[in-house]
Amino acid sequence: MKLKLACVVVVPFLLAMARPAFLPAAEKPNIIYILADDLGYAEVGCYGQKKIRTPRLDRMAAEGIRFTQHYSGAPVCAPSRCVLMTGMHLGHAFIRNNREVRPEGQHPIPDETVTIAEILKKQGYATAAMGKWGLGPPGSEGDPNKQGFDHFFGYNCQRHAHNHYPRYLWRNDKKVMLEGNDRGLTGKQFSHDLLTDEALWFIRENKDRPFFLYVPYAIPHLAIQVPEDSLAEYKGQWPDPPYKGGHGYLPHPAPRAGYAAMVTRMDRDVGRILDLVKELGLDEKTLVIFSSDNGPTYDRLGGSDSEFFESAGPFRGLKGSAYEGGIRVPMIARWPGKIKPGRVTDHISAFWDVLPTLAEVAGAKITPKCDGISFLPTLLGTGKQKPHEFLLWEFHGYGGQQAVRLGDWKGIRLNCRKNPDGPIKLYSLKNDIGEQNDVAAEHPEIVEKIERLLQREHGDSELWSFRRKPRPKRR
Repeated sequence: MKLKLACVVVVPFLLAMARPAFLPAAEKPNIIYILADDLGYAEVGCYGQKKIRTPRLDRMAAEGIRFTQHYSGAPVCAPSRCVLMTGMHLGHAFIRNNREVRPEGQHPIPDETVTIAEILKKQGYATAAMGKWGLGPPGSEGDPNKQGFDHFFGYNCQRHAHNHYPRYLWRNDKKVMLEGNDRGLTGKQFSHDLLTDEALWFIRENKDRPFFLYVPYAIPHLAIQVPEDSLAEYKGQWPDPPYKGGHGYLPHPAPRAGYAAMVTRMDRDVGRILDLVKELGLDEKTLVIFSSDNGPTYDRLGGSDSEFFESAGPFRGLKGSAYEGGIRVPMIARWPGKIKPGRVTDHISAFWDVLPTLAEVAGAKITPKCDGISFLPTLLGTGKQKPHEFLLWEFHGYGGQQAVRLGDWKGIRLNCRKNPDGPIKLYSLKNDIGEQNDVAAEHPEIVEKIERLLQREHGDSELWSFRRKPRPKRR
C-alpha cells in the first residue's frame, strides 16, 4: 500500500458542490505562524513559568486564546515540522525522525508533498518562511522555495542552526555571508535578530495583499548564545552548576541567565511583529499563532537546565520523549475582532490540525485524507468543534516510540526498534498527569484498542520501519 504523503486541495468541480471556498482577495486574512525551537510547555509566563519573563506572549494570550492541550507533531525537530507543514500525523508523515543529508540539510520531503504554503499560495497568498527549515537541502525537492514559499531566509539545515552566530544564512538559493561571525559565543550579527528583521520587511512589503508568514525561530535551541543587552537582564540572578561544554556546544559563562535571555529576546520579537501588524492597520485582518516544535531540551551538556526552570511543568519527559513533556506544547492565537480576548481552551489538538485550520481561514478546502481537524470553531468560539477520536505518534528516534492519546487515556510503547511488539504502558491523564502509574493490566480493553489504532494508522514507508526485512542468504 502506497503511503499517502500529504493533504491535497480538492479539484474545482468538487468545490462547486460545497459552500464557496474561494474568498475574494480583499477578504482573505493574513496568517502569521511563529514557531519556537525546543521551548517547553511551562517556559512561558501564562503557562506557569516563574523565572523567565515573557510579557509579550503573556499579553498575546490575554488578547486572544490559550490552548492547554495542544501537541507537537513529534518529539524532535524535522518530523514535527513535516507534520506541521503537511497535516499528516507520524503514522503517515514522510519524515518520522531527524535524518541528515551531507553536506548540509535533512532528508527532503518529496516534490509531490503538498504543504500549507502551497495551498495558501494557490489562494493568492504571498508566502514566506524566515527561520529553520530542516525538510530538504538547498536545491533539493524539499527546498522551501519548491514547497510553496515565495521567499525563504534562514537556516536550511538544523545542525547549522546550532550556532546563532553563523558565518552565513540562506536567502532563497543564495548564501548570505555574515561579517564578524565565527563559531563563538558572540559575533556581530545574531541570526535571530536577522530573521526578525526579514519577517518585518516581508510584512511591510505585502501589507496590501494577503500573506502567509511562517517564522520558525531557531531559539531557544542550544547553543546558548545571546547578545549582551538581553543577557544583562538576568546576569547574576542565579548560581550556575559546573559546566564545561559538550556535544559540540561551547561553554557559556552564565548558562541559566543565557537561556532565560534567549527566551525573553524571542518574546520581545514576537512583540515587535505584533506591533508592526497593529501599526500597519492589519490587526483585525491578521491571525497570529505561536507554538513550539517539541518539548524542552534534555541536554545539560549544552548548558540548558530544564529541571531548574521546570520547563515541562507537571509533565514527564523532555525533548525526544513521547511522554507528555516531549510533545505537549504551548499554543497561543490572537485575532482581534475574531477571537475574544482572555479565553483558555482545553480542546485537544495537534500540529496536524494546523493545515486544515489555516486552509479554512483562507477559504480553501482539503480532502478527507488529511489527518487533521480544523480548530477554527474553537478559535472563533462559534459553531460546533469536532473532536479527535485519537492522537497518534510513531516516532523513529530515541529507540523508537509509539504513543496514542485516546480521550483521557495515554498509551506508549518504548524501544520499538528492539521490540516492535513490546508492551504498551497505559496512563490516565485525568488522574495521573505525570504519567507515573502504568494501569495497562487493569484496562486490557483500552490497550487492545490502542494497539489496533497503531496498526491501522501505520503507513508503510521505505524510510521508516521498526521491522527490518531479513537480509537475503548468501549462496
